Amino acid sequence: MRINRFEDIEAWQLARELTRKVYGMTKKAEFARDFGLKRQIQDAAGSSMHNIAEGFDSETNPEFIRFLRYAKRSCTEVQSEFYVALDQQYITKSGFKNVYDHAGRTRAAIRGFINYLLGYEKEKQP
Repeated sequence: MRINRFEDIEAWQLARELTRKVYGMTKKAEFARDFGLKRQIQDAAGSSMHNIAEGFDSETNPEFIRFLRYAKRSCTEVQSEFYVALDQQYITKSGFKNVYDHAGRTRAAIRGFINYLLGYEKEKQP
């Protein structure tokens, strides 16, 4: 499959869904009032998709990979921050698991894309 736009990247699609889930959960009552945590989690989720998009316009694969690594770390940040939300009882255990698992799938897709690009770069070398 040829990737013509950042929207074609499966990892970006998963990151977009992660962001949608995070925004949906942070709108709820007590969570919405914890402005610091809410903002931090929303920023991390958004960062996962935005870094993939920004990296797509990189001039080189190594530069793109750098942005993908930022995106991957943002997924891990979402997972960590959701522990805080769970501990504060802003979310249910099932809500936590849903977002945590989705962030893990997103991170895995990003890692797979990084590995693909690294392999491509190796093939280019003489």
